[in-house]
Amino acid sequence: MFFKGLKEKFKLKSGHKFLRNALDNPIAVGQRKQGIMSVAVLVDLDRFDNAEIFYQFVEDFKLRPNAIKIMGYKSYYDKNSPYATPVFSDKDLGWHGEIHNSYALEFLSKDYDMLVNYFNEENLMLQLMSVKTRARINVGFAEVDERLNDLILETSLQDFKTFKQELKKYLKVFNEIEV
Repeated sequence: MFFKGLKEKFKLKSGHKFLRNALDNPIAVGQRKQGIMSVAVLVDLDRFDNAEIFYQFVEDFKLRPNAIKIMGYKSYYDKNSPYATPVFSDKDLGWHGEIHNSYALEFLSKDYDMLVNYFNEENLMLQLMSVKTRARINVGFAEVDERLNDLILETSLQDFKTFKQELKKYLKVFNEIEV
């Protein structure tokens, strides 16, 4: 029992070290042409439980129905409980910032035009997923480390409508979506 707690502590420490290194030395994302064609969403399901609402991006940004990939985080989840959104948790942390979850690995295997970091509190697992996701544009909230996001929006986590309006406004300014 004691060794298991010690092992988890060292895993956390190595995860924080990996995160620091990744934030200080970001990986280059391959050059893709301008325009939003695929969107990844990392959402903290402990604080915002309506992950299905992100499918509104399909209509708002004129995307294909399968262009949105949503990955949810729960501090604890029961693997036997059905979740509409693929979920990962703190239990999935491995050594050196590795994530041991098949849904997360599938999510990380793709390239995206935009990553929406829909969480507003520092969280090692969400931040690791964010730095490991290959996306051209990262969007998120001001409350987390600003190195995670290219576009930072000052809205409430619970006010999705305002978040969506602000995101759409800035994507138009950057000529990423059509008017």
